[in-house]
Amino acid sequence: MIIEPRMRGFICLTAHPDGCAQNVKNQIEYVKSKGAVDGPKKVLVIGASTGFGLASRITAAYGSGAATIGVFFEKAPSAGKTASPGWYNSAAFEKEAHAAGLYAKSINGDAFSNEIKEKTIELIKTDLGQVDLVIYSLASPVRKHPVTEVLHRSTLKPIGGTYTNKTVDFHTGNVTEISIEPATEEDIANTVAVMGGEDWAMWIDALKAGNLLAEGATTVAYSYIGPALTEPVYRKGTIGRAKDDLEATAFKISDKLKDINGKAYVSVNKALVTQASSAIPVIPLYISLLYKIMKKEGIHEGTIEQIQRLFAERLYNSGEVPVDEQGRIRIDDWEMRDDVQAEVAKLWEEATTETLPAIGDLPGYRSDFLSLFGFEVDQVDYQKDANEVVEIEGLVE
Repeated sequence: MIIEPRMRGFICLTAHPDGCAQNVKNQIEYVKSKGAVDGPKKVLVIGASTGFGLASRITAAYGSGAATIGVFFEKAPSAGKTASPGWYNSAAFEKEAHAAGLYAKSINGDAFSNEIKEKTIELIKTDLGQVDLVIYSLASPVRKHPVTEVLHRSTLKPIGGTYTNKTVDFHTGNVTEISIEPATEEDIANTVAVMGGEDWAMWIDALKAGNLLAEGATTVAYSYIGPALTEPVYRKGTIGRAKDDLEATAFKISDKLKDINGKAYVSVNKALVTQASSAIPVIPLYISLLYKIMKKEGIHEGTIEQIQRLFAERLYNSGEVPVDEQGRIRIDDWEMRDDVQAEVAKLWEEATTETLPAIGDLPGYRSDFLSLFGFEVDQVDYQKDANEVVEIEGLVE
């Protein structure tokens, strides 16, 4: 069938299998072009189907020849209905990996659940024995707690007062003012329960209890800080509380891994267009200005460039892993350069519906957003019939 993007607000309801496959191939080619990294050999990626998780799986496999197990929660296709983009990404990755002689299997289900943890543990025991890298890259708005069975929902709210600032509708380019009411204590607790470090720690505890972590194993979770501009709604808001919890959890996990010389890190990554970030007020306008500046300076990176640099220059650089004073890996260093942020702050003051086409990169933002779903990808003929029913070769039922 001919597949076109069908939008509803900040969500695309369709995905293109050929576009997603080409995206994956492009990322693989990028990693191969950068040369081998003496990195991990057996890798578990929790949240492996999109964004930083997918880039981590590709980088481990094609940069270091790693066997990979990917865990994700994606919608399968049916006749006349497309799958979610992560399904097509994972199908494409496995097809390419198997053709290259790389081990790759996947588990589709709720990574927060005990059932999926147990299934993953059995697969590692049977096929790999142990893993030497665990990437934790979940981005879900909802978590059913595996012990209490309470359903927690995260929120995007400031703490302590109403936040008012500019935002942009990236479909229309209209710059408007938005106000967001402050969070309640319940909002904060729920957001920490969903996006904090508890589930990461549960995964590592379960893997360690099963003796599935190799000597010297590393685990990495992803975070974001961002500029002062977005602080009230992001780093000092409900999400920021969750990120604080995630970062504190890294130290607790590292303590638990001392007996195997293991280590947990949080990597602070760059602002990028994702399904999650598109829904956060203020962020699309910030990213459109940031992209314009970073592209002009020749320092713009997408997810694959970020993660390849993380592996090659931070995690597996033959020396001590460089961290900031709070123990975090900073791969957002180019975004947070003083000159870049000063220019963003200046353009922010100038940003209106009329000026944004000249001072921002909204077309780049839109294109990146659509490419998340397999649209507007070079080398893909969107007038051709596409087969929406694609299977994941190594899916463990």
